Amino acid sequence: MAEIDLKKTTGEMIRNGTWKFEDGVFYQAFESGIAGYDGGNFIFPDSWGRRERKSAKEKLTFILGLNTNLDSFYAEIIDSPFSFLIDEFYGLTVPAAPSPYQALVETVAQQQVSFEFAQRTIENLVRLAGRQVGDLHAFPSPERIASLSEEELKRAKLGYRAAYIKSLTELYLAGKLDLELWDWGVNEAIRYLTEFRGIGKWSAELFLAYGLRKNVYPAGDLGLRRGIAKIFGRSLKEVKEKDVREVIEPYGKWKGLLAFYILCYDRKTEMERKKK
Repeated sequence: MAEIDLKKTTGEMIRNGTWKFEDGVFYQAFESGIAGYDGGNFIFPDSWGRRERKSAKEKLTFILGLNTNLDSFYAEIIDSPFSFLIDEFYGLTVPAAPSPYQALVETVAQQQVSFEFAQRTIENLVRLAGRQVGDLHAFPSPERIASLSEEELKRAKLGYRAAYIKSLTELYLAGKLDLELWDWGVNEAIRYLTEFRGIGKWSAELFLAYGLRKNVYPAGDLGLRRGIAKIFGRSLKEVKEKDVREVIEPYGKWKGLLAFYILCYDRKTEMERKKK
C-alpha cells in the first residue's frame, strides 16, 4: 500500500508561517495551540480536551489528504503517458487549506503572480494579522482581516489583491458570500463564485480544489499548461485550456490529483531550469 510521504506533501504546501515540517513531523498552528502528525500518530497539547483533539485530527486529515487512496490513483495512470510521475512523486497527496475562508484568501493572493511571490505575500499577511502561537502563527480570522484597512493589507505586498480580499471578507462576514459549498456541484459552485468581484474562473476552480477538495482543477493555469506541453513535447502556445481538459478529463475521479502531479512536475522542472 502506498503510504503518504509527508516530506513531499508538505514540500508542495504554501509556506505561510502557520505550519512547519520538523524531524519528520508536520505541525499546524490553530488558535488554541499546535497539533502535529508524524505519519502514524497525531500529537496534541496536553491541555486539549476530546473535542479539540477530534476537531484538530479531522483538520489535519483534511489538510494532508490522509484518506487519499494513492494505490488506486497509480493503478489508473500506470499505463498512461503520466506513469513516470508515480516514481517522481510517489507518496504525494494534494494539500488543502484548514478552512474554506483561508483557501479563498490564499487563492486570491495567487492571482497573476508566481507561486513563490504569492507564498511570500501570504506569509506577510499571516505575520501582519495572525496571532502568534509558539513559533508559528494561526491564520488570521476574517474578523481580523476585515478590521484592517486596504492600505494596511497592502503592507503584505498584496497589491490590487488586497482590495479583493477585504471586500470578499466583508461579504463573507455579512453572510452574502457562502463558502460552505460542500454539497454543491462543481459547475454550479463555479457559476456562483464567479458572480463576485475578485473571483474569476481560475480562482473558483482553485478554491474548490484547495478549500473543499472538489475533483476539479484550474485548466487555464500556466503551470498546468506548461507541464502538459513538456510531457507531450509541445510548445506552450500550442496548449490551450481546452487541450488541458481533453488530456485530463478522461481520468475521472482522479483528474484533480493528476492535474496536481502535473503542476508539481512543472514546478520541479522550472526550478531545475532556473538553477542551471
